[in-house]
Amino acid sequence: MRRITKKMNVYQNYFLTQEKKIAVLIDPDKHTPESATEIAKKIESSSAAMIFVGGSMVSESISPVITAIKQNTQKPVVIFPGGVTQLSNNADALLLLSLVSGRNPDFLIGNQVQAAFAIKKSGIEYIPTAYILIDGGKCTSVQYVSNTMPIPADKPDLAAATALAAYMMGMKAVYLEAGSGALTPVPQNVISAVKKAVEIPIVVGGGLRNAKAIKNAFEAGADIVVVGTAIENGIWPF
Repeated sequence: MRRITKKMNVYQNYFLTQEKKIAVLIDPDKHTPESATEIAKKIESSSAAMIFVGGSMVSESISPVITAIKQNTQKPVVIFPGGVTQLSNNADALLLLSLVSGRNPDFLIGNQVQAAFAIKKSGIEYIPTAYILIDGGKCTSVQYVSNTMPIPADKPDLAAATALAAYMMGMKAVYLEAGSGALTPVPQNVISAVKKAVEIPIVVGGGLRNAKAIKNAFEAGADIVVVGTAIENGIWPF
């Protein structure tokens, strides 16, 4: 068992580097500290660079799961929050998400206002991230919970304009999300259009079930791809 190490500058050392990276998403509602320990050990020996922790329907504190993960890997652990309660001082960083593809004020700025002082007090590194939902062929948990519509998959210009507006407002990353269990991943032309529009890291998740899908996302311009459901189903496409 490893000791929890000092926090690192995740954005500088992992988001801004030229190397393409894989992040594994762990949903704490689907794992106990014991099962998180086992998956963390697998991730530690894999080619994945980071671990994201979070989900749309987290019912309990995520701290025990994050603590178990940190004790079994040297790779950075980043909170991928679905709500204001998903915060832990044991994580290395937090994606400060704003759901810019939707028009629900709670997910644009409301939740961030509620969490602002807690985030500041924790001292955790936060990464302002434009969260953009792309239609993945089914209604996903994040779409339902946020009560927002995703951008149609055949509208790359709309996705690019949304990302550009967020970039102009100071966001440091763009997260293109097809959703957990999406039937289709974010299309390559959508990723490419967003990549051309902004000068910040592009994160892509949802529907990436195999090595080919990951390769396609990277070739289209993704800097970081996020794999979640495939790992939960015992598939390691990297």
